[in-house]
Amino acid sequence: MLKDPRLEKLASTLINYSVNMQKDETVLINATLKSKPLILTLLKEIRAKGGNPVVELYDAEIDRELQLATTEKSMDRSYRWLDRKLDDIDCIIHIRASESDYTSQDVPMDIKMRISKKMNPLTAKRLGKKWVLLNFPTEGAAHKAKMSFEAYSDFIINVSSVDYSKMDAAFIPLKNLMERTDKVRIVAKGTDLAFSIKGIPVIPCAGNYNIPDGEIFTAPIRDSVNGTITYNTPSPQRGTVFTGVTLTFENGKIIKASADQELDLLESIFNTDEGARYVGEFAIGVNPLVTRPMGDILFDEKIAGSIHFTPGRCYAEAPNGNDSAVHWDLVLIQTPEFGGGEIYFDDVLIRKDGRFVIEELLGLNPENLQ
Repeated sequence: MLKDPRLEKLASTLINYSVNMQKDETVLINATLKSKPLILTLLKEIRAKGGNPVVELYDAEIDRELQLATTEKSMDRSYRWLDRKLDDIDCIIHIRASESDYTSQDVPMDIKMRISKKMNPLTAKRLGKKWVLLNFPTEGAAHKAKMSFEAYSDFIINVSSVDYSKMDAAFIPLKNLMERTDKVRIVAKGTDLAFSIKGIPVIPCAGNYNIPDGEIFTAPIRDSVNGTITYNTPSPQRGTVFTGVTLTFENGKIIKASADQELDLLESIFNTDEGARYVGEFAIGVNPLVTRPMGDILFDEKIAGSIHFTPGRCYAEAPNGNDSAVHWDLVLIQTPEFGGGEIYFDDVLIRKDGRFVIEELLGLNPENLQ
């Protein structure tokens, strides 16, 4: 891994494509020390291109202790520091190298909710920068993915090196179709959901914000969502990995929620604020190399043949008026191995069992993106 030439290609993609760094711009690398090989490669690329690098190291166990020490004064200080720091940053590269989803499991929910609400106003400022998020392989992540560390490391590098310019071009017909669409219907096992996306912007994602990438997103009109959706992908949230999450909507609002575990915690998430019970994002995943749950939303939301339907905050690029401290990407895979399913746009079937079925969208099927 230390001498893997693919890291140089990845660093170049991140700097020159994902955040499109210009000379003299300041790039914040937020990462853990476990990702040191990539950090060093990025620093060399930034220096070669005339940028100004800043490195901020993160550790989950240290962060847990800081969370447990939370006071109003500490939150005010963190807010001021982050606000000022963002004023000096042009680009952000956030590298995650997680070993466990449970490090902060015993931090009281009240503390997590207070921190989330306090920092929420800075989210828009952070998202207004040029940014990209990616993972670096760890033993813990390999374990979650049920892979050897060597195989997982190869997978991470390979999936991060997809030809995103080709994917970007293939997204154009779907973007155009979604911009003409009013009614969307999602059907799958335990799922029959309808909503409108009329007039909401549609944003293709092909390596600009996430690595790996491969989704196209919009948002439902806030009060248009009706029906039930059952997600079939495990999803970590606030120190717990949820499975079997089922949500029932009425006029946009979650009126019933269930899961295989921690029902009180599930309810507390949706009670964080008013916007937590409404949806801020609808997206379709197409990455041809991500074909099953990896235990990490950065990958799982890109699974070819999936959708994610996200309670909480909308993105500024595709606004539907919903604001929240929550943004929880929950994934439904519709390939045959996961029970199949259909997507309809204005009563026309556009994807069945994870494969696009109309002529102009065939380029987004997996074999055409590799």
